[in-house]
Amino acid sequence: MIYETLQILKEQLENYFEEAGLGKNIILDNIALWESGSQDADRLDGKVVLTLLNMEEESTMKNTPSVKVVNGKSEYFNPPVNLNLFLLVSANCTSYELSLSSISRTIEFFQGKKTFTSANTVYNRLNPSLHPVDHFKFVVELFTPGFEILNHIWGTLGGRQLPSALYKVQIIEISRQKKLASGGLITHIDGTLNQITE
Repeated sequence: MIYETLQILKEQLENYFEEAGLGKNIILDNIALWESGSQDADRLDGKVVLTLLNMEEESTMKNTPSVKVVNGKSEYFNPPVNLNLFLLVSANCTSYELSLSSISRTIEFFQGKKTFTSANTVYNRLNPSLHPVDHFKFVVELFTPGFEILNHIWGTLGGRQLPSALYKVQIIEISRQKKLASGGLITHIDGTLNQITE
């Protein structure tokens, strides 16, 4: 669901950029390739790059029930893994002015639409990798690290900094739906209650 979430966000942002007249210049790629000297670095030129920076497990969701009732039987599963993704949007456009404008439009887009669901989001259902996606909900929030953390981030990514914005995408649920066991339901208790006297 990680790729699917980022692909949906890419398509949504790309549509907004086209409406704003900035063109179709958004890609889902690793910004660390920029200035790496590899031949893959060329595909980042003139683009707004979405990069998965980090992920963390949402610990508050770990105690969700892992039992479902299906056809009168209980089925037991491992609880799903709920993740928060940290998404870096970097503008590597042809000019600095266009890069700043692209970041401004990105912030504008996510300010206008923070919650993405299967009901309020139109995405390319013809994309074969998005076929398993039928129900989703995630929230995108601007995440603003301090200068020191930002310096570490760009140092890890290769040194030089681009105009960028960092977002926290909450909550992505990943579940294999592998049944561990099943059993009958307890619907009533038989027997008699005896009073114990001393």
